[in-house]
Amino acid sequence: MDTYKIDWLKIVKRLSPYNIKKGLLYMKHFGPKEFWIRLTERFQADDVDYEEWYKNHKPTMEELQRQRDTEFEYEPLISILVPVYNTPEEFLKQMIQSVRKQTYDNWELCIANANPANETVAEILRISSTKDERIKVKDVPENEGIAQNTNAALAIATGDYIGLLDHDDLLTPDALYEVVKMINENDRPQVLYSDEDKITMDLSEHFQPHMKPDYNKDLLRSNNYITHFFVAERMLVEEVGGEDGEYNGAQDYDLILKCTERAKGIAHIPRILYHWRVHKASTADNPASKMYAFDAGKRAIEDHLKRCGEIGKVSHEKDLGFYRVKYQVQGSPLISIIIPNKDQVESLDKCLRSIEKSSYKNYEIIIVENNSTEDETFAYYKKIESDKIRIVYWSDEFNYSAINNFGVKHARGDYLLLLNNDVEVITTDWLEELTANCQRKDVGIVGARLYYPDDTIQHAGIVIGIGGVAGALFVGMPRMFTGYLHKASIQQDLSAVTAACMMVKRSVYEELGGLEEELKVAFNDVDFCLRAREKGYLVVYDPNVELYHFESKSRGTEDSKEKIRRFQNEIEYMRSHWLELLKKGDPMYNPNLTLTKWDYSLRNNQKE
Repeated sequence: MDTYKIDWLKIVKRLSPYNIKKGLLYMKHFGPKEFWIRLTERFQADDVDYEEWYKNHKPTMEELQRQRDTEFEYEPLISILVPVYNTPEEFLKQMIQSVRKQTYDNWELCIANANPANETVAEILRISSTKDERIKVKDVPENEGIAQNTNAALAIATGDYIGLLDHDDLLTPDALYEVVKMINENDRPQVLYSDEDKITMDLSEHFQPHMKPDYNKDLLRSNNYITHFFVAERMLVEEVGGEDGEYNGAQDYDLILKCTERAKGIAHIPRILYHWRVHKASTADNPASKMYAFDAGKRAIEDHLKRCGEIGKVSHEKDLGFYRVKYQVQGSPLISIIIPNKDQVESLDKCLRSIEKSSYKNYEIIIVENNSTEDETFAYYKKIESDKIRIVYWSDEFNYSAINNFGVKHARGDYLLLLNNDVEVITTDWLEELTANCQRKDVGIVGARLYYPDDTIQHAGIVIGIGGVAGALFVGMPRMFTGYLHKASIQQDLSAVTAACMMVKRSVYEELGGLEEELKVAFNDVDFCLRAREKGYLVVYDPNVELYHFESKSRGTEDSKEKIRRFQNEIEYMRSHWLELLKKGDPMYNPNLTLTKWDYSLRNNQKE
């Protein structure tokens, strides 16, 4: 925890009577201890100054002019929907100007004014629509709610695509250009979304950039990570019934869930195209003030699960706006736990004792014995062997992939759990958690959150490209921290997870031909996960499955010429087999983020 020190200058910059009051509300919500942990995590020093980063990455005047001069093969009309209700004059004018400054000009701005009696707002809208015929205004004096007002704007939209814009937020000048470019380059996806950031009320500071992955079903069930800037084909939006007033407060979340369920093509634009303005009335600033919105979000996920035919219980996380879906095990399938072992009786015994505490009992353990030399080991095998625990013997050289493939041949279960002998299970319902996720039809593999013995994170999923080939996320971060946008503590889909604790459907294991035996020690789990994703299966990171990992005690370090050569060969294998992915970047990460650290820091282009 020593390396995680508060950047007090950051706090001083944010001090105001309003923020102090807000801090007290958060302390009441979290309690003093958790509030302090979150404060410490939130106000860490950044390696890269975001304001500076944003200035360096936004388009230059020359680039904006080039965009204006660009002609696309397909130039859809984009209708931007804005429900307006007593918007402060300055915010309203700035929002309208942000649309009028677009470098792509085939748009219409459809505004539903929910309080025509507000003369200031009405006058601004009248003047704007007179000046620019692309601005259309509809009065909605009944003001039934934000979803209904958005639908009123949708009713006057004639575009091929619609985009959602809040009345006090801003689009970047290249927003629609980037959307249309992506539509042309990706076979006209029905849903698109971009990265976003927050901006102070007076527009003086950009902060908290949200760099998103490509479409991530499990992350979307944990949090409305798509939010802004959301664009969808108008036909699709109308097909799902527009926005639903039953979910007011989370009406966009509900719409996004419905659209992504049906969309033919979902494209992510890894650029900041939207500025979410933070002020006292904004949920961007004070989540706790809008509990009704978070309850509506919970209902939206519950109904989404029903439509998808999945059974799961949705609950709020401590961090409001984030959710946990706890899936339920169907039936009582046999789980085969495969544990390779060479000596290390103490570690193996600790591992087996922790498995014994599991609340789920229908499992078998297959220990793959690999050239142990100590008498104590074989005496221990005799002691533990039973109907539940079988020992099978691998007499060849150490090859992690081959050993596991050999173990699987002796397994009887429909669900295989690859497990290291140097782990200790913490959560008693871990097998239910893993199995309930793995039973989902589109899931192939499920991984866990692992800690070092000192309660720092050893694994919270794997990103392709970190450290050259692949690396674990949040390594060394204190266990009580939640990470960038709480990603260490919420369920999501990733490109890979570690086989130190990895459940896989037996049918998927067999379809893929098991682990790649050319990868004797390193990257075999990463390669396996990537092959599963290539076949269309999801690889799920479930942070509610927690284990200690006393890492690699049993195989030592890469300290001989032979081991170093083997490791280099395995790196070469990965680079040659996954070259395209390594070039393009991990779709479950973001190209704006660094590959030299594992904490979701911004990429510093001068150094990377």
